Amino acid sequence: MKLKQSYKIIVATGMNNEIGAKGDLLWRLPNDMKWFKANTLGADVLMGRKTYESFPEKYRPLPKRTNIVITRNESYTLPEGAFAVHSLEDAFAFAEKCSDTEKYIIGGGKIYELALPYCNEIVLTKVHASFSDADTFFPALDMNEWTEVWAEHHAADEKHAYDYSFIRLTRNK
Repeated sequence: MKLKQSYKIIVATGMNNEIGAKGDLLWRLPNDMKWFKANTLGADVLMGRKTYESFPEKYRPLPKRTNIVITRNESYTLPEGAFAVHSLEDAFAFAEKCSDTEKYIIGGGKIYELALPYCNEIVLTKVHASFSDADTFFPALDMNEWTEVWAEHHAADEKHAYDYSFIRLTRNK
């Protein structure tokens, strides 16, 4: 599939690529939430149904973003501001018609796996801890295909239980 626009992944992972457990996050890092919002405001965000449903109801759909939700359920209904599509290909086609705004893949695990070959940038929060209760994971990256172009490290503090880093990776040409 040839895409006209550029797509990015935004994800927070633990040290073993953990991203969730039982439909929820494994950590609460307020600065990561701010980072996610700062990067995705005004963008088209593509996600799976479970990711969409994992957001607190007051944040659904994510405000000031075009929410594109991938679901196999043909009768799945969404409120104004969110759009149901039935495959990753449909999500890309819908996003390509939306606008020239940034395009982010925001989860979950299966959507990341399917979309990774089409993305040229990863906006990563790396949480410097391991989570044995995780049941959802980000795919392992072949680091021969990616280059870290920027990183900012943060130590745990009274609001953040873990050390974490914000990292930008770009796909090697």
